[in-house]
Amino acid sequence: MTTPPSPDRPEGDRIAKLLARAGVASRREIERMIEDRRIAIDGKPVETPATFLTTLKGVTVDGKPVAKPEPTRLFAFHKPTGLLTAERDPKGRPTIYSALRNALPKDAPRLMPIGRLDLNTEGLLLLTNDGGFKREMELPATGVPRTYRARTFGDISQESLESLIDGITIDGVHYGSIDANLEQRTKNAGGRNQWIEVTITEGKNREVRKVLEHLGLKVSRLIRTAYGVFELGDLPRGRAVELKKHEIGKFRSQIKHYRKS
Repeated sequence: MTTPPSPDRPEGDRIAKLLARAGVASRREIERMIEDRRIAIDGKPVETPATFLTTLKGVTVDGKPVAKPEPTRLFAFHKPTGLLTAERDPKGRPTIYSALRNALPKDAPRLMPIGRLDLNTEGLLLLTNDGGFKREMELPATGVPRTYRARTFGDISQESLESLIDGITIDGVHYGSIDANLEQRTKNAGGRNQWIEVTITEGKNREVRKVLEHLGLKVSRLIRTAYGVFELGDLPRGRAVELKKHEIGKFRSQIKHYRKS
């Protein structure tokens, strides 16, 4: 049932929400595009993100009409290190889109990353054309698990890692329950190296690195191996593959399971 409009609630949805649904960009990116006067209605630049519309008729981005929303599509990309998860970088550093030009099929729509991997983190990065689906997968409240393998240097016990299950506060920032387990350990002359598997559900900025460094470990390599039901598997570095519709449906069926009470 649709709530009728009122003086306090204009008819329709915010333009950023509609454009995100249409796969133009994320809501935050669309707000920046509005600031840059890249979005117009009937030729007149949109002045504010608080613009409510019932349809995207007459809306253009960079002078081009906005196409009707396409069916949700989802791609898995094995992000190498040294690439920014951004459309462009003021410093001119390479971004994921530099690699995706050759990795994606020619019929791929405009894609937005689901979450981010920092410059020196590699592994599974999901991309979609559906802004609503992107938001659903990113929201901390949804509780979608993200799993990483971290190669670390330093001494740590499984008991110390298990204490993270209750969460931890670092420099005033609280990180929720973290499942961390020693996976493999090797000794060397200078100390101790080990692989640790870490699963988080909030995905705060550099969460895995900050938590492990707080425990006295130096992280030399960080690989995301899974995001929800989607796994990196044997996807080669720098390659992308489209996920099947039934796999998207499988994820959506798990949302209630992931969502925090």
